[in-house]
Amino acid sequence: MIPFTKMHGLGNDFVVIDRRSTPVDLAPNRIRAIADRRRGVGFDQLILIDQSDDDSADARLRFYNSDGSESAACGNGTRCVVAALMAESGRRTAAVQTAAGLLTAETGADGVVAVDMGPARLEWADIPLRDRADTLSLPIERGPLSDPAAVNMGNPHCVFFVDDAEAINLPELGPEIEHHPMFPERTNVEVATVTGPDRIRLRVWERGAGITQACGSGACATAVAAHRRGLTGRKVDLDLDGGTLSVEWREEDGHVILAGPTALSFTGELAA
Repeated sequence: MIPFTKMHGLGNDFVVIDRRSTPVDLAPNRIRAIADRRRGVGFDQLILIDQSDDDSADARLRFYNSDGSESAACGNGTRCVVAALMAESGRRTAAVQTAAGLLTAETGADGVVAVDMGPARLEWADIPLRDRADTLSLPIERGPLSDPAAVNMGNPHCVFFVDDAEAINLPELGPEIEHHPMFPERTNVEVATVTGPDRIRLRVWERGAGITQACGSGACATAVAAHRRGLTGRKVDLDLDGGTLSVEWREEDGHVILAGPTALSFTGELAA
């Protein structure tokens, strides 16, 4: 049997498997089967915890979408796992290796877990885009969506600012934008409405997963794009379907800090 933990950050849910003591090999078809919400456990992302080869890190994380594809980063997933690692160690800080680099985190007195997602990458080749383009204003238009900004937060994001995020048919338009030829590695899709000087209503279509209740890297990308557009300050609260995440794009080093609650849903075992 394969032990697992089910966790979530504002409804953005994860199956977490710790491979530090027991090797587990999961092929993409097995990942898709576990992701099935009727016949499996169900998740937005699967997270594997491995031993780190870096003495400064507590573990190495790998992220997989519900379609079996691998992702370099997952903000809410990272927050959930580091919360578990901090509970394990008894410390209020943790560091993890990811394909997007070394990420550090801490838990506040209120139990909110904040993770340093590293710097936002804004050059067209870093997103990556197929062709050279201004990442603050891409020549993409689909129905009511146009003029998006692109940000890489360990994975690519395409952020549209709209008058009413609720009015956007995200189930229809999300997959069209995800597979737009401008994005050779596909993209996450955000539709955002600025509701105050430092507040945004956000809905997200995740690459390889579809609509999610919350998306940490999507919240980070949207906060960065909003500040670049002059729509908000550097600290923003983002209201997603599952709740509110807070993001700060630090001026001194360009790092993006993501903060919000985490929760343990249950533990279980998968058939080997």
